[in-house]
Amino acid sequence: MEHRYLGGSGFKVPVFSLGTATFGGTTDFFKGFGSSSVKEATRMVDICLDAGVSMFDSADIYSAGASEEILGAAIEGRRDKVIISTKGTFATSESPNDVGSSRHYLIRAVEASLRRLKTDYIDLYQLHGFDAQTPIEETLLTLNDLVRAGKIRYIGCSNFSGWHLMKSLAISDKLGLSRYVAHQAYYSLVGRDYEWELLPLALDQKVGAVVWSPLGWGKLTGKIRRGQPPPPNSRMNTKLTADLGPQVEDEYLFRVVDALDVVAKETGKTIPQIALNWLLQRPSVSNIIIGARNEEQLKQNLGAIGWQLSAAQVATLDAASARPAPYPYWHQHFFLERNPHPTLAKAAS
Repeated sequence: MEHRYLGGSGFKVPVFSLGTATFGGTTDFFKGFGSSSVKEATRMVDICLDAGVSMFDSADIYSAGASEEILGAAIEGRRDKVIISTKGTFATSESPNDVGSSRHYLIRAVEASLRRLKTDYIDLYQLHGFDAQTPIEETLLTLNDLVRAGKIRYIGCSNFSGWHLMKSLAISDKLGLSRYVAHQAYYSLVGRDYEWELLPLALDQKVGAVVWSPLGWGKLTGKIRRGQPPPPNSRMNTKLTADLGPQVEDEYLFRVVDALDVVAKETGKTIPQIALNWLLQRPSVSNIIIGARNEEQLKQNLGAIGWQLSAAQVATLDAASARPAPYPYWHQHFFLERNPHPTLAKAAS
């Protein structure tokens, strides 16, 4: 298993982590992901550890905390062999203070996650979203205190815009506080918005990308094709889950799948394996969160490592998934010799 540094830290993580949104399935939204029990989750953890995947990602809102509880039970007795990543910020009750990134809430959220996970520390704790109602200084001072208390080892964020992340990093530097070393962000062959601002920022500021939904919210499984209904166990069949995920136009999706089919014939690999391998070659990526409803899906996803797409195959996928650049990035493209972009400068030279 390949390991990479998590951003600018000295901490190495496997290139894959197992996402645990499929654990529990106790709410309407998360039923669309899966409903693994403790027994099934334990088997998933076993398979991951055998393959060198020692990192597991969760969040306090996944199945209303059941995901963390099941993960805690599945890793019991082998805490020293795993890396735990979890998240907080979104509302966990109707109380006006059970949401956000205030000192009041973050301390309670971390303590609750520790109880559910049956551990006394979290390796990577991430804010699930940006809270514009709480001063950034308050949030970062609280996280820093939790790091100093040994309850968190490293901090990260998720779903931040470029200015959210950069302002937070600047305040950490100004006050001498712990910095975000990871940004858990959506990135896939059918979701490349991350590349315009967040990727160059990540390289410049040494923030590692922890990629969520690398298969485009379940659209890059190879089972969604022109003129065919989604497979019976797809999250696309659950309207609530489908509507709240990243939206992709049908023709764009089919164009990308067509290119994946071409590469699949050349490599003998599956469409999900190719989509994951493409991401492993993108700049700034430290870790990719893979999800699986069952052992078969998990083992297939693990087949995305140990080989590499050729430069020509990457170019085929890049071309099929290319989108017109938003402003000001299309304008900056004319000035690449002085303002190079990590994914465009080489192609333009």
